Amino acid sequence: MISLIAAIGKNGEIGKNNELIWHLKEDMQYFKKTTMNHPVIMGFNTYKSIGRALPNRLNIVITKNNKDNITDKSILVYDDLNKLIKDLKDDEEYFVIGGSSIYQAFYNRADKLYLTEINAEDKDADSYFPKINYNEWQKHLINHLKENDIAYDFVIYERLNK
Repeated sequence: MISLIAAIGKNGEIGKNNELIWHLKEDMQYFKKTTMNHPVIMGFNTYKSIGRALPNRLNIVITKNNKDNITDKSILVYDDLNKLIKDLKDDEEYFVIGGSSIYQAFYNRADKLYLTEINAEDKDADSYFPKINYNEWQKHLINHLKENDIAYDFVIYERLNK
């Protein structure tokens, strides 16, 4: 199973200057709890922005040009998206954690979207989540929160008719 997990603003914005736009404590805890003990898939820039392998998760990085820049032997590195997809196990939930081009590559293959929908926008954002066709998804509201005057919802979308 392929799941995408992201915190997105009103316009689908997810990042700016290779960093997250919003740093919400509850969202970070939700991300950790949701992805713990599951493989996470990311692009090189996301890996670089995190700065290390995420603990208690198999870390998979997709990169064509930066394979030699990943020296942590615990990280699986792929330079071919199709090879990675063939290697995914059917009985495991894989979490795609960014960035924008990696989300785009997996969007049509995703079974679930775990989104933190933030009721805010950032006009300087330079990274966006793929455009969602909400007719393809069943929405499940998990929780509504407010932190630092920012309201947000934890929502899970399950793909219809897959």
